[in-house]
Amino acid sequence: MSVIIIGDGGHSRVIQEMLFPNVKYQVTAILDDKQKRGFKQNGIIYAPIAYLAKLLQQDTRVVVAIGGNKIRKKIADQVNLLPEQFLSVIHSTAVVSRSAAIGYGTVIMPNAVINANAKIGMHCIINTGAVIEHDNNIGDYTHISPNATLTGNVTSGEGVHVGSTATIIPGKHLGSWSVIGAGSTVIEHIPAYSKAVGSPTRIIERIMI
Repeated sequence: MSVIIIGDGGHSRVIQEMLFPNVKYQVTAILDDKQKRGFKQNGIIYAPIAYLAKLLQQDTRVVVAIGGNKIRKKIADQVNLLPEQFLSVIHSTAVVSRSAAIGYGTVIMPNAVINANAKIGMHCIINTGAVIEHDNNIGDYTHISPNATLTGNVTSGEGVHVGSTATIIPGKHLGSWSVIGAGSTVIEHIPAYSKAVGSPTRIIERIMI
């Protein structure tokens, strides 16, 4: 299967390393607007994102390899593909329950754990060593940072960012586009468009989208 990666930064390089050993996938292009023109190197096309339409084939799948939630959403919306044209990438060391549901375009990094009946939306990042416990429901474009833990029955809206090593206790809701600081412990619901830090967390600012 041909794979086109959008983005050529650090997050993209991690995804490239996840894909290259898998004989099922062949990375044929890496698109990023820092490239002003197209060129080919080691069999891979490097070009601006506008080249995507020229390169798409019936068996091509696309990964938006951008770490920032807002930019990842903007690009996914702009390219205007069908959901099934986006590839979900799951590292071989990740543990994913058979009853979990993973949305199109989501990336699950090494040693992450997705437990029973968890639902992960589209274009999410479940980063290295993160734990998504049973019956969690994670909204699209969410980023769960390395070693963060979402315990049972946690829900999140769209675009949430949970910082590294943060813990969300059972049954709490993270409002859309909220940010949870690294190392925080969430023991109350977090409103949308809020930044919360500390253990236990406190709201320190409103986020403008």
